[in-house]
Order: sequence, then structure tokens, then C-alpha cells
Amino acid sequence: MAATLLSPHLLLNPKLSIQTSVSKFPTPKSRSTPKIRAAFSDPFVLQIAESLEDSLSSSSTSSPPPLQKLRDASSQTVLSTPWPSRKDEPFRFTDTSLIRYSQVTPISHPPTSIAISTDTQFPNLSIVDGHIVYSLSNLSQLPTGVFVGSLSSLPSETITKRVSEFVANFEGDLFWSLNGLGTPDMAVVYVPAGCRVEMPLHIVYYSVEGGDIGSKKLPVSNPRVFVLVEEGGEIGVIEEYVGVGENKCYWANTVTEHSYIQSQSLSAAHIKWTSVQQGSSSSYELIEVSTGGKLSRHNVNIQQVGPDTVTELSAFHLSVGDQTQDLHSRLVLDHPRGYSRQLHKCIVAHSLGQAVFDGNIKVNRYAQQTDAGQLTRSLLLEPRATVNVKPNLQIIADDVKCSHGAAISDLEENQLFYFLARGIDLETARKALIFSFGGEVIERLPYSSIRKKVETHIKALLEPTLKGSSS
Repeated sequence: MAATLLSPHLLLNPKLSIQTSVSKFPTPKSRSTPKIRAAFSDPFVLQIAESLEDSLSSSSTSSPPPLQKLRDASSQTVLSTPWPSRKDEPFRFTDTSLIRYSQVTPISHPPTSIAISTDTQFPNLSIVDGHIVYSLSNLSQLPTGVFVGSLSSLPSETITKRVSEFVANFEGDLFWSLNGLGTPDMAVVYVPAGCRVEMPLHIVYYSVEGGDIGSKKLPVSNPRVFVLVEEGGEIGVIEEYVGVGENKCYWANTVTEHSYIQSQSLSAAHIKWTSVQQGSSSSYELIEVSTGGKLSRHNVNIQQVGPDTVTELSAFHLSVGDQTQDLHSRLVLDHPRGYSRQLHKCIVAHSLGQAVFDGNIKVNRYAQQTDAGQLTRSLLLEPRATVNVKPNLQIIADDVKCSHGAAISDLEENQLFYFLARGIDLETARKALIFSFGGEVIERLPYSSIRKKVETHIKALLEPTLKGSSS
């Protein structure tokens, strides 16, 4: 039984409970990898790929075999993949011109001086501009046998071979491949068989280097995290993406797993991939809150590769400015008695704001007695606010219980009337209804300190909108 998970992007508080789980992420490329040639039809992609290779060549001596394997596979994929446009179905509602028309420059080294304070009560790993920084991390509370750190520091050849089994076994989109080509290192989280980690691991991604608004400069970081939980193991992971400095322009192109908080600069581009493989009788829960980025896109790919598997996905997206919040998910069930639930909720509170949801659940022939449910609900608070949703089920098995639904609306008049009839003013009524709309997802975060932090952040973002709408 095994679970493989990759995710590039910003993550919030994830709770992961898997009997056997692996997370796969790209790693840097060494000099031995063939140089990408200019025989590519998309000059912009070629330019980014070559700059990523050049940024690593000065610092990379020799890469661990799993990392080199990932780089080789990624370089070949990049050669045949053009830059996505609105003509491509997966990007029909997602405009990537913020990146396309910027000067993309890879960040080859972390900042020499870092004025960052970590505020967490949990064991934590800090990744700054795509680079692991141990001086800002605290891993002393982890149990014996659990490893968190760089791929090159794995304690045994056995674990290295296990990681190699899953690296480069999945093909994502162009951003997935660019991450594999440009990641300076792969962070590995390893939990041995039968080990239950009581405290969650808090991974914080800091984006420090950034361009000024209007400069067209867009520094890019490519952090990658690989999580392997052996049979009977369990760990909770909190992934949090933070921008250091307001209104900086940067591109965080991440790959990882689970449940996460994304609160980066409103001028940033945030692209994330999460890939999970679940073995028999495993359970995986992803809780996501995304509020930052001018362009934020999360691609989630989950495959149940054994029977009696449980998958639960919850996401809350908030767009309070000229932002695009995009979630593309794909869940494939191939074995009997699988269970899945997906809840997607979003609020668009600006006339130029946009939300996108494309959720696909595929129940294959042998996934009999599957129970799968999917629901997306969107709240539009401005007349020209936009949401595009595409929930869909593909069912081949004949003995299943499956459902999906979608709802898009403003606040309902009868709900507001209920409050007003009881002497509650309009502004207070709107606040209560809007905060409770996202609260259904936020309250699922398993750690009270994280819940409180997220609630405070969302209230601060919504306060100007609510005051303006009630005046």
C-alpha cells in the first residue's frame, strides 16, 4: 500500500492520515543532464527552462539519484509542452498573462540576511524562496525514526530507494515540469511503519525576493516536498505560504500534499500541484484556504490504488480584489468500497474578482460500492464578480452511490430579513452570513491556533468590503 503526493503551490493546514503514503516532488538538475536545446516551438518556455538550468549549474555539483531522475523526466516534458493559453480547456477561465508577460528570473540562493520570525507551536520546517533554511526550523520534537529535511541528507539508502520508486511516476502540466526542472532541492518527510506523529509538521514557505509593481520583474521559486508515510503511519501536515513585504511581485511554483493556507501578496502568481496515491484502507484529508495572489491556481490529483480508501477534500477560496482563485481537482477511484467527499466554497467580493472550480471524479469499472459526493457553492458579492464552475462525475461501475451539486448566488434576501426582523442591523447581518459561509471549511482545520489565525486574516480582508456594501 502506498500513497504518493505532490503539490506545487501554497498550502494551508493539512491533516494527513495514510497507512502508506508517498509524496513526490521535483529536484534540481546537475551538470550531467543534457542541456535543453532551442528546437522548441515556444520561445518563452524555452527561455524559462534554460534560465532554470543556468541558475542551478553554478550551485549543483552532483544531485541525488531521485532528484536527477526527476530533472531528466521534467526536461523532456518541457520540450514538448507549450505555454498554456485560454484556448486550452484546462486554462479556459484562467489567464496566465501575469507570468507570460513578465521578466521571469529564478532565485538561485536564499537571502543572505533573513529577518523572519517563526510563530508556531509545532515542529516546523522553513523554506525561503524555494530553499530549506534549517536556522529558521525546529524539528527537535519529532519522534525517533521520523525524518524531515533535504533529500541529500536521508539517513539510509533504503529510504532513498523508496523515494526513487515514486519520483517522476506522474506527469502533470507545464508548471509541474518547470518545478521539477528548477527546484534547488527536494524536502523529504519520512514516517516509518506504525509510527503515529502526535504533533503536526508545520511547513512554512516564505517568499522574500520580489519585484516592484510595474517593474515586470517576477522572481520565481520552485519548492518541492515529498512525503512518504509507511504502512500504519500517520502525520498531520500544515503548509502555509507567506509573502514577506506587501505588494511584491513574485511567482511561487510549488509541489506538495494535503491541507493548506495561501495568503501571499495580492500581486503574486501562485501555482501549486498536489498529487496523492492512496493505498488500501488509507485515509487522506485536505483542507485548503486560499486568499492571496493575483493569480492562484491549485491542481489536485488523487488516485485511490486500493480498496476501502477514504478521501476528504475541503476548500475555501476568497477573492477580495482583481484576483483569480482557481482549483482544478481530479479524483480517480479504481477499487471497491472507496469513499470520497469534496466541498468547495468561494466568495468573490470584487467586481474584477474571479473564481474557477473544475472538479472531476472518475469511478472506474472495478470501483464497486463506491460512495462519492461533491458539492460546490459560490457567493458573489458584487454585480460583475465572476465564477466558473464545472463539477462532473464519470461513472463506469454500476453499484455505486454518487452525487454532485453546484450553487451560485448573492446573499439571500430571506436570510437578511430574518436578522432584520429580530432587530439586527444590515451590516451585522451581512457579516454573520458571509463569515459563516466560509466557516464551514475553516472549522474543519484540526488545530485551534491555525483556525484562529485564519479567521482573523479573513475578517481583516472582508472588513473593507462589508463596510462599503452596507453604506
